[in-house]
Amino acid sequence: MNKIQHIVENDSERLDVYLGALYKDISRSKIQLLIKNGDILLNGKPTKNNCKIKIGDEITIIFEEPKLTALVAEDIALDVVYEDEWLAVINKEQGMVVHPAAGHDSGTLVNAIMYRIKDLSGINGELRPGIVHRLDKDTSGLLVIAKNDVAHVALQKQIQSRVAKRSYVAIVDGTLKAQRATIEAPIGRHRTDRKKMAVVQDGRDARTHIELIKQYKDYAYVKANLDTGRTHQIRVHMAYIGHSVVGDPLYGRKKNPFGLEWQALHAQHLSFEHPKTGERIEFSAPIPQYFLDILSKLEAEYQI
Repeated sequence: MNKIQHIVENDSERLDVYLGALYKDISRSKIQLLIKNGDILLNGKPTKNNCKIKIGDEITIIFEEPKLTALVAEDIALDVVYEDEWLAVINKEQGMVVHPAAGHDSGTLVNAIMYRIKDLSGINGELRPGIVHRLDKDTSGLLVIAKNDVAHVALQKQIQSRVAKRSYVAIVDGTLKAQRATIEAPIGRHRTDRKKMAVVQDGRDARTHIELIKQYKDYAYVKANLDTGRTHQIRVHMAYIGHSVVGDPLYGRKKNPFGLEWQALHAQHLSFEHPKTGERIEFSAPIPQYFLDILSKLEAEYQI
């Protein structure tokens, strides 16, 4: 059992609303259930969902150890970049699903880390132990795994406050007009295709910073930095401005001279403050071979 304590900084708000804004990866229903079960205390005492809080109040959140009976640990090879008693940083290969879902109940990153790592945070429930943030199945690169709830909350807050930095590289269609650009457009579920996300007026705020690394004929090699972490954010934003990620099966163009069946997108850099020591640590993942092959072809055949 782990306890997390938090001092309220905003006044005149419902407890469940306040916690929902603070911990965006925990569903409102999960928060309400924790309050109902007495696992969230206000100034040391059980309370109710609609209780009004005030500045200086102390909130205590009690997380039970995760129960993993629904999942099977699997001996799957993992590229572990870093590991200590608090967290692990994984370089996920392209094609690996992060956590079990419909149609993917095995062979996921969660199945693999359960085999290698015995202690994982339980904040996201039994099917997503340790998962602080995700990468799409066909996006390769770095993500961090939390080994306990305290580390999970600390890392999650760093991502939300942009203390943690995530940097991607991608190959996109077209000719970019500027060396640098910021895409700020809200993202939500597509109106007619529920498998897709889209820029929609009532979506969640999303901001992506793009930097041109090299321009080729009809294609560009770019770096993307995230201020937010919406589902498919880079892919949606690049398609929105007319420069979809090459090979993207959902948002990309049909023209695909590189023979890809997935998007050319790689989470290359990750940095954050260690939840125990406060030391800033940085990691880089080598660009995978499929990506290097495209760059080689661009250098050979698409020079301007």
